[in-house]
Amino acid sequence: MKILMVLDHEFPPDIRVENEIYSLKKAGHEAHLACFTKQNKPLYEETDKLLIHRRKLTDFIYKSSVGCLKFPFYFNFWRTFVRDLFKHNDFDAIHIHDLPLAQIGYEIKQEFKIPFILDLHENWPAFVSAAAHTNTLLGKFLSPVNLWDSYERKMLKKADYIIAIVEEMKERLIAQGADGEKVFVVPNTVRLDEYQEVKELPDNNYVTLLYSGGIENQRGLQIAIEGLPAAIHQCSNLRLWIVGKGSYEHKLRKKAEELNVLKNIVFWGWQKPDMMFKLIQKADIAIIPYIRTVQTDCSSPNKLFQYMYAKKPILSSNCTSIERILKETEGGICYHHNDPADFANKALVLAKDHSLRVKLGENGYNAVIKKYNWDYTATGLTEIYKKIA
Repeated sequence: MKILMVLDHEFPPDIRVENEIYSLKKAGHEAHLACFTKQNKPLYEETDKLLIHRRKLTDFIYKSSVGCLKFPFYFNFWRTFVRDLFKHNDFDAIHIHDLPLAQIGYEIKQEFKIPFILDLHENWPAFVSAAAHTNTLLGKFLSPVNLWDSYERKMLKKADYIIAIVEEMKERLIAQGADGEKVFVVPNTVRLDEYQEVKELPDNNYVTLLYSGGIENQRGLQIAIEGLPAAIHQCSNLRLWIVGKGSYEHKLRKKAEELNVLKNIVFWGWQKPDMMFKLIQKADIAIIPYIRTVQTDCSSPNKLFQYMYAKKPILSSNCTSIERILKETEGGICYHHNDPADFANKALVLAKDHSLRVKLGENGYNAVIKKYNWDYTATGLTEIYKKIA
C-alpha cells in the first residue's frame, strides 16, 4: 500500500513516527510523510525509509493553529498541501498523527474514498487543559477545552481505525464513543536495534538519579528537586542528572538554588540519542516524576522502555499506566506523584540497596527483550494495514 502520513510539526526527529515508518516499510508498504517546515529544510527528501514532503509555514499560520477549531487558516494550509500531494500520487490510505488534523484526514477520506487512520499520541483535550498558552484569557477563547472534547468525540466516529498508545487510553477513547473493535494499542516501546548493549558503568563515587525528556511543569521534576534535600541528608553522594530541555528549566534551577541543592544537579541539555543512552547507562536510578493528570495516567513514555532496556531500576510517580507496567514487570517502584517526602523515601530505598537496583534493572531488561520492544508491540499497527490492504 501507498500510505500518506500527516504530521503537524517538523520532522525529523520523532521517534514514534520513525518507528511506525520502519514497521510499515518492513511489512512491504510505501510510506510518504507530509509535514511543515519553519527551518528551511528541503521541501522534498527521499530516504531509504520514506519520502518526505514539506511545505513552508509562516509564523501567522503557525500561531493560528491554537485557534484552528474556530478559524480556517491552519486547516486551509493543510487542505491545500495534502490535496496538492494527491494530484501527483495515488495514496491508498491517509494516516493522521494526533487529533488536531483529524478533520483533514476525514475530508480526504470522503473525497478520495480511502481509509482514514487516526493515530493519537496524546490525550489532546487534557493536553490543552494543562498547557500554559491555552490557560490565558485569550487561549481559553481561541482553544476551549470543551470544543476539543466535542471535536475528539466527533473524529473518533469518523476514523476507520484508531491507534492508542496504551490500554488505559483505549479505555478512555471507548468511553468517548469510539468503537472498541477499531482501536488498536501501539505502545511507545523501543527498537532493540537502535541501542547498543550496556557498556557504560555508573560512577561508584555517586548514586545518580537520571531523568531524560522534556522539561515542563507536568513532568514533575520540581517534586524530585523538593525531595532532594531530605534524600541527600541521608545519602550525601546522591546527585540528579537532567537530560533534555524545556521552558521550565529556569524555574527548576531557581528552586534548586533556593533549596541549596543546585550543586547536586547537572542539567545536560538536549543530547543526541546515542549520548542520551550512554548517560542513562551511567546512572544508577532512572526517574519518571510526572504529575498525575488524565493525560499522564494514560501515557506510554518512550523513556520508560529506554530505562528498562538499559537495565536501570525505575522510580516513578504513580501514574496509572506506568505503575501498572512497573508492577507487572517488577522493574521499579512508585511514589505518590506530588509528595516530595515520598519521593525522597523511595529514592533512598533504591540508593541504599544495590542488590535491589540490580534485580529491578534485570527484571525491566528481560521484560523489554520478551515483550516491551517495538517489533513485538507494533503488531497493532501492521494489523490495521492488513485489514485494509
